[in-house]
Amino acid sequence: MRIALFGGTFDPVHIGHLGAARAAARLLRLDQVLFVPSASPPHKLRHRLTPYEHRFGMVALACGGKGKFVPSLLEAPPSDGQPQYSVLTAQRLKRTLRSGDRLFFLLGADAFLDLPHWKDHDRLLGLADFVVVSRPGFSIRDIRKVIRSGPLRRLKSPAGLKTFRLLRTTLHVIEGMHVEVAAREIRKKVAAGGPVSGLVPPWVEDYIEKEGLYHAG
Repeated sequence: MRIALFGGTFDPVHIGHLGAARAAARLLRLDQVLFVPSASPPHKLRHRLTPYEHRFGMVALACGGKGKFVPSLLEAPPSDGQPQYSVLTAQRLKRTLRSGDRLFFLLGADAFLDLPHWKDHDRLLGLADFVVVSRPGFSIRDIRKVIRSGPLRRLKSPAGLKTFRLLRTTLHVIEGMHVEVAAREIRKKVAAGGPVSGLVPPWVEDYIEKEGLYHAG
């Protein structure tokens, strides 16, 4: 199987996340995309996270219960309350895979550029292929800011995808994904009483309204 790990806070999950997952599944012939909401992300957040059960619930609704998108509890709240690091999550998932399975790690361009600040990022690079959802201005020079050592060799890939072989990993860059959606803007819109139709799936919008999420006060 070809499985992608797609982590994040998903607060809330939105059409940008789903579009990136669809593009990755199509271009890389993925069998599964695991959506992994993080209960205790190690990086500092500027807002207080919505409780995990709500974020996971919205992800489960967005995945739809069928097809290639699967909600995952890999980063459910830990009993010790410690931060959850991507390298440890990838290791746990890797141990469950069978011989011949291939693991992909899906993330956005800005998250990829921050990779040198992640715990054991060199080890993480060796655990999976990296799939980066590009943005305007993202280039090979940016890749070199993150992965400085070893050759960078371009491989054959389908239209809409650039693939490079590096010392520790294979890097796939998805191009043409320029959906301008940010979770923080969705939260602001809801707090201001504005519409979010078209920014999140309808069933996620219904869940936000039903549970009173993101409303001011």
